[in-house]
Parts: sequence; structure tokens; C-alpha cells
Amino acid sequence: MAAGTVNPFNVSDSEEEAEQRQDGADTERSPSDEAQGHRLVPFSPPAYSEPAALLSSNRTSPRGAETRVSLDAIAAQLLRDQYILTALELHTELLEAGRELPRLRDYFSNPGNFERQSGTPPACKEQGVGPGGPLNRAGSISTLDSLDFARYSDDGNRESDERVAVLEFELRKAKETIQALRANLTQAAECEIPSQERKNYKSSPEIQEPIRPLEKRALHFLVNEYLLKNEYKLTSITFSDENDDQDFELWDDVGLNIPKPPDLLQLYRNCGNSLPLHRDTVDVAVNSFQCYPQQQQEEVIQELEYQISLLNSEKQSLAEQIKKLQRTIRNLLVSLYNQSSEQWRWIVKSCFVCLCRKLSPAFHQALLSFCRMSADSRLGSEVSRIADSEQSVMLMLGRCLPHIVPNVLLAKREELIPLILCTACLHPEPKERDQLLHILFNLIKRPDDEQRQMILTGCVAFARHVGPTRVEAELLPQCWEQINHKYPERRLLVAEACGALAPYLPKEIRSSLVLSMLQQMLAEDKADMVREAVVKSLGIIMGFIDDPDKYSQGFELMLLSLGDPSERVVSATHQVFIPAFAAWCTELGNLQSQLIPSLLTRIEKLLKQGEYGLDEHKLHMYLSALQSLIPSLFAVLLQNAPFTSRAKLQGDVPPIEVTRFPRPVSPLQDVATIVGSREQLAVLLQLYDHQLQHEGTTGWDSLLWVVNQFLPQLIEIVGRINVSSSTCVHEFSRFFWRLCRTIGKIFTNTKVKPQFQEILRLSEENVDASAGNGILTKATVPIYATGVLTCYNQEEDRKLLVGFLEDVMTTLSLSHAPLDSLKASFVELGANPAYHELLLTVLWYGVVHTSALVRCTAARMFELLVKGVNETLVAQRVVPALITLSSDPEISVRISTIPAFGTIMETVTQKELLERVKMQLASFLEDPQYQDQHSLHMEIIKTFGRVGPNAEPRFRDEFVLPHLHKLALCNNQQTVESKRIDIATQLFEAYSALSCCFISEELMVNHFLPGLRCLRTDMEQLSPEHEVILSSMIKECEIKVENKGIGEAQGSISIAASLVGEDAKTKFLSKMGQLTTSGAMLANVFQRKK
Repeated sequence: MAAGTVNPFNVSDSEEEAEQRQDGADTERSPSDEAQGHRLVPFSPPAYSEPAALLSSNRTSPRGAETRVSLDAIAAQLLRDQYILTALELHTELLEAGRELPRLRDYFSNPGNFERQSGTPPACKEQGVGPGGPLNRAGSISTLDSLDFARYSDDGNRESDERVAVLEFELRKAKETIQALRANLTQAAECEIPSQERKNYKSSPEIQEPIRPLEKRALHFLVNEYLLKNEYKLTSITFSDENDDQDFELWDDVGLNIPKPPDLLQLYRNCGNSLPLHRDTVDVAVNSFQCYPQQQQEEVIQELEYQISLLNSEKQSLAEQIKKLQRTIRNLLVSLYNQSSEQWRWIVKSCFVCLCRKLSPAFHQALLSFCRMSADSRLGSEVSRIADSEQSVMLMLGRCLPHIVPNVLLAKREELIPLILCTACLHPEPKERDQLLHILFNLIKRPDDEQRQMILTGCVAFARHVGPTRVEAELLPQCWEQINHKYPERRLLVAEACGALAPYLPKEIRSSLVLSMLQQMLAEDKADMVREAVVKSLGIIMGFIDDPDKYSQGFELMLLSLGDPSERVVSATHQVFIPAFAAWCTELGNLQSQLIPSLLTRIEKLLKQGEYGLDEHKLHMYLSALQSLIPSLFAVLLQNAPFTSRAKLQGDVPPIEVTRFPRPVSPLQDVATIVGSREQLAVLLQLYDHQLQHEGTTGWDSLLWVVNQFLPQLIEIVGRINVSSSTCVHEFSRFFWRLCRTIGKIFTNTKVKPQFQEILRLSEENVDASAGNGILTKATVPIYATGVLTCYNQEEDRKLLVGFLEDVMTTLSLSHAPLDSLKASFVELGANPAYHELLLTVLWYGVVHTSALVRCTAARMFELLVKGVNETLVAQRVVPALITLSSDPEISVRISTIPAFGTIMETVTQKELLERVKMQLASFLEDPQYQDQHSLHMEIIKTFGRVGPNAEPRFRDEFVLPHLHKLALCNNQQTVESKRIDIATQLFEAYSALSCCFISEELMVNHFLPGLRCLRTDMEQLSPEHEVILSSMIKECEIKVENKGIGEAQGSISIAASLVGEDAKTKFLSKMGQLTTSGAMLANVFQRKK
């Protein structure tokens, strides 16, 4: 029988022979082999002996004699005779009884004992087939499942439960073996040096054999062990970091079945001696690794990937369950809060904090970006890494001390911040911690921006490390002490720290003490930069506050910030505070019910009180706050719409147009940030437009509030504004423009425009009805034209704007109503060059209109438009239109063109154009048909006085002054006293304005002084008060002429030589306005200073 076969029924061998074979095997195994057990021979074949019966028929015990065999002897006999299952059952029962046998434990823990070593013929070996059929596993890791169990049973078939037990045991041991071998299997198998290369290295000793992976890991372990034993700890840490793929605390991580060699010192001392190497063991292991089937490796990888997919599915399922539980808890807390008494509500409210806030992560991130922390630099990284043990403190000191020593005596004290913070975090004594934090806040006398950022970064890291309780007890008192510091940089540090620490404070302190500190600083601090930081920190507080009772305090803080005299503070309010406060109000449900209505009520009250003088600053304050709330209002409409539940990111989402929304002044005012992301906003906008176009607004309460309450109230407020207040008109126009652009074109066309059109009523039947034209003279017209009709710039929108302006011009003209609303519209639109062509189109409509009233209105509107239009349009569109009107059959139309001609002379520089205008004005003055046109003369004199100081000097000298002289001379002959006084008054204003200009001596003698004398003749009879002023002016001019050369010396014969141009005119007229009618006082104005 072959040596490798086993026959349990063969009893021919005697017990003595079996014992001799066992003794021989025991003799061959050394004590070291017995101690190492499975570590030395996991892959070597076991020396199977022929089986012998436990009780041989040739040896019987004497009758009546009691013999007791030890369990270890029984176990040895079972193993020798290959009764493996019986030995396994004995081993299991002994384990349960707590009497484990070392022999059985070592045997069953060694996989090598279960390798098949049968006498297979060479042909069978090549095919991988043995007597028991095909081998399904590699020989190096075969266990009990590779045995032929039929050969060890009495009847050739064991019970199925026994095989299941064996397979479970085999599976457990196989998993342990796979886990231990997987890390080294592939690397050892791939990196093994081929035998031919090994022979080359042996044949050529001068060529050094490359280091093997296992040898490299062993050397790394020994080097690290040597460094630790000899107190080179920092070097050991660096060495470990550079070899992060190896565990230096466990020798078994080096490789499988490799005994640990002596340390480096012993190796050095014994380098001359022949050390027992274990290369044979390693070679055997590597050869066994190479025999590992590739198919089984792939099966293991597939199994691991399948387990990963199962874990990911379980993770997603658990996340959904967490969300459902959070919603359930939130609903329960709400109902519990409503049913609880006052003394229990605060407990429920505190539980509600963590679940109540629903700000998007993008909004939180944008909000916290105003904390001004910096962790990008080297020092910022050190500050953010708080040590958590004594060893970490030592490491941090080693990193920081090289930077501290050279800089501590200079302006680099921020290098001390990591040391102070780490010590303050880990020091056991509260008194010492307080002292260290005091040093931190007083480290730098006047910290600059970068130094404050470092201190704030450290404070935040400290807060994350120690928790809310210690932040309240240790950090906040330091802030409180610095709140009234004499240096603004220190107070600025406190203001910024309150915002940076807000997420790490207890909620009660955050909404009480910290809020009160910031409110006090906002009201009392005199430094603009401190109040600016306070406002930003207040905004961050509003992003974390959870007490609904603090709403009124937040509203008052918003008004206080908006009313601040510093533009920096107001800007910070719009950028940070208002968006954060609006987000909180949205969660409370107060945005539409309280916040916006409160601002509208204040605007209405302001307009009622401002009948005799409107406080435009407060109006701007309230209206700008409303404007900053528009993005939040639109987000509420989207998030409370009927389609919100269907808004899911699926498939391709159409991108949002760049011009869809006005440019936000802050990331917090970006609608995409408020709702969560730009992709989510794109989905909501698509559903929003579809809902408005096809499904309507039924059940959409938030949108119906805008349509039925918000817009009507705004339109009513607009009707109360004084149209002459250009500031108010501009503010409301900008507000409606941003509102319509944000809320969308469909909403604007279907909801906003119809409400304005219903109020304005521009139909033909209302042209002559005076009661129906009142609204056309209000600010509603310019605000609707410039705020609503201009928010979209497509062709149909421009046509609608042109038609509206034409209708307003026609209606106001035919109704003889004031043109203030139309003028305000032209001024507001004329400020944007994009609308110049459109306005010229409207005016040309008036030029060719059949009604003279409309043509007069068009002529007067040209005066407003000329200043902002480029000279090309003036030459091509404006002047031809005015020339056409100047030849109109109606004298009133011709007179209406004079102010526009004067404005052209004031603003245009083209000589040809100026000559055309000059010729037209000369025709008005020299044509005999206009000699008795009192209105025309009044208009010309008024225009000369307005444009003369700013017109071209040649035009003023050759045209304006001579014709004023002629008009003054003609007025002396006027017999109608009323007309004479009107002309004289206009001449007085014109000469007063022109007296501030440079006038040559020749013009002074020939035209200016004679004109003044003629005017004085009229004033002696009509207005003695003016006569006194004229006499002083004449006397002054005569003195200048007598001094000859006064023009070269001073360059001007201005009455007030120090005043030049428009400023001189303004100061001169302001002095005259302050005078009383006393002739003596009037005369003193023109006396030379002594």
C-alpha cells in the first residue's frame, strides 16, 4: 500500500510498530518545531502513519484489572489513525467543557495538516486530478473539505449534519487564513525573483541581488524598532509617515510565517557568525502563493464588491428612514408645543432647535463665509489643528517653535496663538486657562486684518474642541471685557468673534447675551468698521437663532442698521443681515404676514406725514429693505407652490439664462443659494412657468397674497408720491424693475401690468374727463413706464412702452394737465442711452400730431432729452424736428422750441450745428412778425439767462449780449406796465447770471453797461429794490473799465473775482436770496472788501 493512503480497517500492524513509528516521528521533531507549531510548517506535508486500532485484538487487558487511558493519549491515537472527525468531535466537547487539549488545538489550527498528499501518478498530477476527483482548492490552503470522507467512515457515508459541522469549521478557519494572507499574497507572488535571475546573482557575487518586498518590510520594522528604543521618537514618526502602508506595531504585518529576527544591535554584534536564515520557509511560502488559483482570487474580489453594494443599499435605506423619523419627531414636537403649558414649552422649544431649521447647505455655507476665517496658510493650518494629548502638544511645539523664536520680539506675535490655544484647551486649571485666553485677546495691541483672522480661526478651533459649555464660561467673558476697549481694532475683534463663535454657543446664550452685546455695540460704537462687523455677526446670529420671541428684536435691529449714517454699515445690512433675517422669517412664516407688511405700513405712514416735506432718507431706507427681500419672497413662492413636491432633479434640466435674475448684491440674495442649488432652481423655474401658463394660481396662497394684497398696496403707495421728487421716482422705479425681473415675465404680463393699466385708464373716452386724469399727473406714470415696462427689452415690450408714452403725452396735452409725470418719465428713461432712440420716436409722434397742444408738449420734451443724447442724434433727429416745429403755424408751438434750441447751444460743440441754431434764434429776434410777441421775448430772455454762462464764449459775446441790450432798450419803450415789469424781471435774472462770466472791455462798454443802464431805468419806476442792486453792479463795472487792463490782470470782470463759472453764479444768487428788501443791505453786497 502506498505510504500516503490510509485504511482504517487494516489491523495487521502491531501496537508496538505503531508506537515505534510515533517515537521516530517525535524524535525527528525538535523542541523548537514543537513550540512554533503551525508557524514553521504550514505548507509541508504531514507525516501520516499507518493506522492502528485503539483496542487491538492481539492485546487484551487482564480480566478485572482497571486501566485508565489519558485524554491526550486518546487524542494522539485518533490522530495517528486518521480518525479526524472523531478527534474533531472530541476537541469540540472538550472546548465546551473547558478542558482544551493543546495537541488537538495545535492540530486543527494548522491548515497544513489537511493538505492532500496522495500517491497520484504523474499524469494525474499534470491534470490536477486525484483519486478523490478534481481538486477545487490549492494545496497550500486545503482543509477538511479536501478529504475523502468515505475512507474514514464505517459504511462509507457520514450523516449530513456532521459534514455541515466540518464545513462550518473549515469555513471559519479559511476566512481567518484568507484575511491574514490577502495583504501579502499578490505582492509576494508578483515580486518573486525568477530562478534564472537568482542563479545569475549567485554566479556573480559582485552584482547585489535586489531587495525583496518582504525583506524590505522586515528591515523597516527593525529600523523603526531601533529608533524607538534609542529615543529617536520624532525620527520614528517621520519614518512611519513615509511608510504608511506598514503597521510597525505588529510583526505579523511583515509577512506570513516569518519568525522575528533579533534586533539591529544583535545582528551587528553577530554579523561575523552564521545566523540561521529562514529563506527556505519564505521560498516555500512564495511558491505556495504562486499556486493560488487566479479564478479564486477573482471570486473573492467579486464577493467583496457584492458586499460593498449591499452596504451602500443599506446606507441609503437608513438615510431615508432617518429623514422620515426627523419629520415625525418635528411634527410631534409642534403638536406637543401647542398642547404644553408655559413652564414646559421652553423644554419642547429646546428640543425643536435641532430639527426646526431647514436652511439649505448652500445658504449655510454662504452665510458662514462672512466669519472671515483662514485655514489655507501654514499658520492657519496649525491654528486649526488642536492637540488632544500631551504627545500631540509636544509635536505641535516642535513644529511651531522654529517659527516663534525669530519672530516673538517683532510684529509676529500671532505665531504664539497655536501654543496659547493648545495649552488653554488641555490645561487642567480653570484659572490658568482664563489667563491664557486673556493673553490671547491681548496678544497684539492693535491687531490688523490678518492677525484678527488668525485669532478668530484659533477661537473657532478652541470652540470645536472644548464644546459649548466651556466656550460660554471661558471665551465669552474675554469678549465682554473688550467690548468698550479704547482701540477700535480690539472692539472689531470682539464683533467678529461673536459671529464666528455663534455656531458653537449654547442656544440660550446665542439669543440673549451675544445678541445683547452686539446690539449695544451697534448702538454705541463710533467706529464704522466695528458697526459693520457687528451687522455681519448679527446676520450670522440670525442664521442660527431659534427663539420666535426674538423676531421683534431682530426687526428693530434691521431698522437700526438701515438707519446707520455709514454707507459701509448699510451695505453690510443688505448683504448679510436682511437675507439671514428673511430666511428666519420664512421658517417662522412671518415673511408675508409680518415683515413685508410692517415695512409697507411704515412707508404709508411716512407719506401721510410728509405732505409738507417728505423724509426721503427714511423712504429710501424702507424701500431698499423691501428690495432686498424680493429674492426671499420669490423663493417662498417657489417653495410653497403646488408643484414643489414634483421638483426633482431627473434628466437634463434646461440651464437658467444669465439675465434671468438681476445681479445679486450678495451671495445670500441669490435665489439659487436660498433654494439650495442652481439645478434645483432651474427645475422649479420650469414648473413655475408651466403653472402660470397652463394651470393658474388656484390654491397657491403665497402667490395670491402677492397678487391680491402686496401689489395693490404698492400701487396705492406709488400714487401718493410727489412726482417732482426725482429721488423717490427713481427708487420706486428700481424696486418695481427688480421685482418684475425676479418674479418673471409671465407674472409681470399677466398680473402686474393689468393692475397698472386698470388704474391709469388711457382710453379715448377719458381724455376730456378731468376726474379720470388725476392719476396721470402722479408718480404712477413714470414708475410704471420706467419700472415695469422696461424690465424686459424685446420688441413687443418696446412697442408697448412707446405706445404708453405716446398716449400719456396726448392725454395730458389735450387735457391741459401738468406735464410733470411725462417729464419725470423722460428724465428717468433719458439717463439710459439705450432708450434715446425710443424717446425720439415718441417725440416725433408728437411733432407730426394734428393737435398743436401735443406739438407744444413734444417741443418742450426735447429740452429734457438734448443733454443726454450724443451729438450725432442731435444733428440727425433732434434739430430737424425742432426746425420743423419752429415753422409751425401755431406761434405757441414755435415759442416752445426756444428752450430746446438754447440747450443745444449750451451742450453741443459742432460749429455747423451751432450756426443752424443761431440762425433760428436770430430769426425769432429779428423777424418783424415777432416784434410784439411778448411770450416769445420772455422765453428768449429766460433761455439766454440759463444757457449764457455755459454757452460757447463766441455765441455769448456776438449773439447773447447784443440782443439782451436790444431787448432792454426796447423795454424802455414798452407802454404796458405788466409786460414791462415781466421783461425787466427776466432781464435782471439774465444779467445777474452773465455778470459771473468773462466779458471783454469792448463788450462791457458797448453792450453790457448800456443794457444795465436801460434795465436800471425800468427798475427805478417798477422795483426800487432791484434798482439798488443794479446801481451797485453798474458802479463796479465802471470801476473795472476805468482801471484798463483789469481783464489781463484778473482774467475776469466778475463782480466776485474769486468765484468762477457755475459756482460763482450759485453763490452770488444764494447771497441775493438771503437779502431783505433794505436798499442799504442790498448795496453792501457789491462793496469791495477792505
